[in-house]
Amino acid sequence: MRYFLDTNILLAYLRKHQLVNTLQTYFEDEGGPSQMFTSAVCMGELRSIGVRNNWGKQRMAALNSLKDSVLITTELNEPIVERYAEIDAFSQGRLQNKQLKGSARNMGKNDLWIAATASVLNATLITTDRDFDHLNSEFLNVARFELI
Repeated sequence: MRYFLDTNILLAYLRKHQLVNTLQTYFEDEGGPSQMFTSAVCMGELRSIGVRNNWGKQRMAALNSLKDSVLITTELNEPIVERYAEIDAFSQGRLQNKQLKGSARNMGKNDLWIAATASVLNATLITTDRDFDHLNSEFLNVARFELI
């Protein structure tokens, strides 16, 4: 199984949030070998959070060590660029061959890149963010978890 970890999930791991236990159970229940992905976009968002919040050396080292646990995609190839355009048009209710259920949504540009990359990788997007809900079963599978 392939999973794409959104920025908020990676942040939960860095903060050792109790959500990590829920996620581990989820991954184990899905069974079989799994691949964990994220993107340079998510890593950039995390690094920005670290800089803005003046993270110390230990937390920045933990951030850097994420690359040992997940595969970080860095290439925005043609299929990802094309999927970005499709998801953006769909979210605005303007994609010719797919009808949006409900009203148009403005997605953040980073979220569009994240969704497009997860979609092209055929990976389930693991997130706490509701902004991806309308894409579930349309472009990718979304597994949304609550931060408690």
